[in-house]
Amino acid sequence: MILRLDCAIGCAVLLALAAAGPARAFGFDDVAAKARALAAKPYQPPQQTLPDTLGGLSYDRYRDIRFKQERSIWRGTKLDFEIQLLPPGGLFRTPVRINVVNVAGVHLVHFDPTDFTYGAAKIDPASLKGLWYSGFRIHSPINKPNYKDEVLVFQGASYFRALGRHQIYGLSARGLTVDTGLVAGEEFPRFVEFWIERPAVGQHAIAIDALLDSKRVTGAYRFVLYPGPTTHVDVRARVFLRDYVTKLGIAPLNSMFFYGENQPNHERNDYRPEVHDSDGLQIASGTGEWIWRPLVDPARLLITSFGMTNPQGFGLMQRDREFADYQDLGARYELRPSAWVQPKGNWGSGRVELVEIPTPDETNDDVIAYWVPDISLKPGQPYDFAYRIDWEMDDPTRPPSSWVTQTRLGFGYSPRPPQGVGLVVDFDGPALDKLPADTPVEGVVSADSNGEIVAQRVQPNRAEGGWRLFIHIRRLDNSKPVELRAYLRAGQNTVSETWSYILPPG
Repeated sequence: MILRLDCAIGCAVLLALAAAGPARAFGFDDVAAKARALAAKPYQPPQQTLPDTLGGLSYDRYRDIRFKQERSIWRGTKLDFEIQLLPPGGLFRTPVRINVVNVAGVHLVHFDPTDFTYGAAKIDPASLKGLWYSGFRIHSPINKPNYKDEVLVFQGASYFRALGRHQIYGLSARGLTVDTGLVAGEEFPRFVEFWIERPAVGQHAIAIDALLDSKRVTGAYRFVLYPGPTTHVDVRARVFLRDYVTKLGIAPLNSMFFYGENQPNHERNDYRPEVHDSDGLQIASGTGEWIWRPLVDPARLLITSFGMTNPQGFGLMQRDREFADYQDLGARYELRPSAWVQPKGNWGSGRVELVEIPTPDETNDDVIAYWVPDISLKPGQPYDFAYRIDWEMDDPTRPPSSWVTQTRLGFGYSPRPPQGVGLVVDFDGPALDKLPADTPVEGVVSADSNGEIVAQRVQPNRAEGGWRLFIHIRRLDNSKPVELRAYLRAGQNTVSETWSYILPPG
């Protein structure tokens, strides 16, 4: 049964209906049937006409619009979750249909302008009729048992973000990317409808189904949220093509890197040592190799990839976790989560692709990472995949051996600076801690055809622990980049992850 409930008659009615019990009336297969049927029809972009009072809002004025907490769905129940709805306006103009599902059926939630306070926006709620919400957020008690914090938000295209305990928002995930980084331009699929399932009392997880649509792709998604110190989001998807695409990006992550220890900011009067939501791409390959690629803000678009079969995981990580790394009392970059993607089942052959886009400041998400499968899909053919995203901070996923703790450029003081480029890479971790004091450790360093390794050496870091690798490299053609790889070895044993670095043109 589908009840088209208009909140003009009172959201308390919606709460009463939602209290009927946990959801059983709708599910992933129903959404998949909708996606398949949608793929067989011409694309119709979702549209709504916003009054100037909403459509012309600046970012700050839009943020002045606040949802009334007492209107939260499931407010006052014994459930672990509440839902708050997000208004249209500013950048968020596309209508999104939101349904609440329980044993009584599927209940479509119509836009109610009295759900919000409008602050300095000076909007008359009576002028806002016939609109739709732009998204929603889910609250759950992850920091205090008697207060429900925001833990997950869906808003804008197919973007979503989640938080674990004591984290603040940083990077985002997306449902899918299409032709990212190609000259022809990127297509942005959107979640156009959601079905939020009412959990049972005492259930610490909540499921959300979503319908994705764009010019060439449709899809059914199921998200299961598990809030906690590390918040988990399980994702199941089935996508269909309306037309051929060149590149599908699976499990995409978006983040921001402006500058860091490997790329200091020398051009601005900025007291902060680092500014980034993530400082590197971490990959666990299907062969057991772990790879760390420090991020950069390139002078021009930079796309690199790592080919492999059946990856065990990848993510955009924030490894620098001290306030002293950033010195920013407002942004608190040290509290922003890492996002680690773990495939479910075998994903086959493909590549992890990293896109880094030049950015003039820290307001842009200039880093994208995703999986590109080696498949050739035909229109109408279903493609299924599943994965988990861990939103981590205090208990991060790391290689079992040792890992890179920092990358720096330069040689240190010298009256006659060497020709070329110097790099300093620090490693730490259990495999190094377990080595006897007299164990010889060597660096295994290689460069592509545009680089010559002039010298390299390793020494223990007696100040902080771990080992430090010094690299001196000479570029053969200064107009081209150099790709570097390095790891530590003790005897015949590899004792670190692989450090992978792109040295941009000089």
